[in-house]
Amino acid sequence: MSDIINLLPDSVANQIAAGEVVQRPASAVKELLENAVDAGADNIKLIIKDAGRALIQVIDNGRGMSPTDARMSFERHATSKIKKAEDLFDIRSMGFRGEALASIAAIAQVDLKTRQHDQSMGTHIIIEGSQVKGQTEIATQAGSIFSIKNLFFNTPARRNFLKSNTVEIRHIQEEFNRVALMHPNIAFSFYEEDRRKSVLTTGSLKQRIVELFGKNLNTKILSIEEKTDLVSISGFVGKPETARKTRGEQYFFVNKRFIKHPYLNHAVQNAFEELVPSGFFSSYFINFDIDPKMIDVNIHPTKTEISFQDERTIYQILRATVKMTLGKYAFTPQLDFEREMSFDAPPLSAGSMPQQPSIQINPDYNPFESNPNQTSKTNTNWSPPEKSERDLNNEQNWQQMYQGLGDVEDQVSIRSNLDTEASIDPSQFQLFQLHAQYIASPIDGGLLLINQRAAHERVLYDRFSEIMSQEKPACQRKLFPETVEFSPADMDLIRELWDEIHKLGFELKELNNNEIQILGTPPDIVNEASSQILEGLLEQYKNNQIEVRLDKKSNILLSMAKNLSVRVGQSLRLEEMQALVEALFECDENAYCPSGQKTMLTIGITEINQLFNY
Repeated sequence: MSDIINLLPDSVANQIAAGEVVQRPASAVKELLENAVDAGADNIKLIIKDAGRALIQVIDNGRGMSPTDARMSFERHATSKIKKAEDLFDIRSMGFRGEALASIAAIAQVDLKTRQHDQSMGTHIIIEGSQVKGQTEIATQAGSIFSIKNLFFNTPARRNFLKSNTVEIRHIQEEFNRVALMHPNIAFSFYEEDRRKSVLTTGSLKQRIVELFGKNLNTKILSIEEKTDLVSISGFVGKPETARKTRGEQYFFVNKRFIKHPYLNHAVQNAFEELVPSGFFSSYFINFDIDPKMIDVNIHPTKTEISFQDERTIYQILRATVKMTLGKYAFTPQLDFEREMSFDAPPLSAGSMPQQPSIQINPDYNPFESNPNQTSKTNTNWSPPEKSERDLNNEQNWQQMYQGLGDVEDQVSIRSNLDTEASIDPSQFQLFQLHAQYIASPIDGGLLLINQRAAHERVLYDRFSEIMSQEKPACQRKLFPETVEFSPADMDLIRELWDEIHKLGFELKELNNNEIQILGTPPDIVNEASSQILEGLLEQYKNNQIEVRLDKKSNILLSMAKNLSVRVGQSLRLEEMQALVEALFECDENAYCPSGQKTMLTIGITEINQLFNY
């Protein structure tokens, strides 16, 4: 029998590796930006066309590469970051695997121009599908210019699985933010289709956060810093009032490398416990400076997963640091033992001196006399002091407070009857709430259970669908317009959904610096916080894009319904339950919510009897 095991060509091996390293255009952006940072650049420019499908270009003024290094950089496992296995335990650079450029070159057309600062001429290399098409000498600027064209041109299946341009641009913007955040000493710029999206100047970390996420954070983030023998923690956390329903601004870095770590995220959220409402998420931008020997970053090619040698201790340090910061800025209750416990007396007027209070007494008062108000015979000249007009008024006021106390019992019983019996029709369901999650009612032959969240989602979906179908939807103008600042990615999404948002009943006006002015809202949500509703709508829309494939209209209707529906654990009054049940049964499709979950079910008396072995 002949041998069947073959050694794969490098081009095929690179395409296989590219599946892990380059999952979408944002992955290529991340690798190129990190290489520019490692090259010592202090000015990096990113240019995107067709959401990265047509072009991803990164221009930097770093060290540049020699002709040999430029050619070697596209070979698998070729890197300048490490030389031996021991170096894996002392990694400070952003990259070290030597797989990124080889993977990118395997699935794209790559054009590289690079020149070292001490050289007069540079190198120009063209690679297509891992095949070198040409290498020539060229006059170019110092540093490197990487141009990636037609990404996934030879892997059409991967290209077809890419999301819409809006989704892909949002991922690219996120990768740009992650790299730019922890390098405020580097100037960054981001252009999409020749339109400037972000221009970041050099400065402090706080300045970089404000440039990326809006000037409203300038006074709403708190500096945290803690140094221990194990780890040094620095960065910023948002004040409790900045907590939102979206998970947007939550960033962890280890030695300036972005990571995802649910366990440490829990430490921060735990520190904010009882300071932010349930379902809201606080913002943070936190960097851990730790000895590379105490961590393992070589877990996944994306390098966003990391293992700590002493995870529990870091959890406790982080939680205590955040709580201490919140306490320092008086966001948590605390005792100040250094404050002098004295009364604050009003200042004395000029020329006045405090007078010792005097007390009038009756020295002949006898408490054993039958009439204590009667004066003693031993001192017939003494009489009680006359009451002032103020004292008489006070007596009358106290007497008025106690008038009608005898009727309190009757009032309580009447109020109780109103709360429990008003607007109850015997022909309707006898509704009660079960564990603040279900609405239950006895029915003929069993028990009816309604999922309050799913039911409300169905009602809201149909209601907003009807609003969007109107030629001119109803809109309640706000007496005082509300101005909200969004991230660049969310601002792009608002522009994409502009017409649909207006058809829901919102009236918006775009201002400068990624700000939106809310002039009006749908009548049903006038009393709600408009900014939170809009933020929640965007977050739900983005989640739906990942979880389900819907057209724009269906997605925004579902997002609005999910965002405003009652939550599990939310208590409802009897009239609220009645209104919800009546509205549900008026819907044409009331058995399932738009997400596909059942809104109600019945449990027959036979099933109940079986549970009791009848």
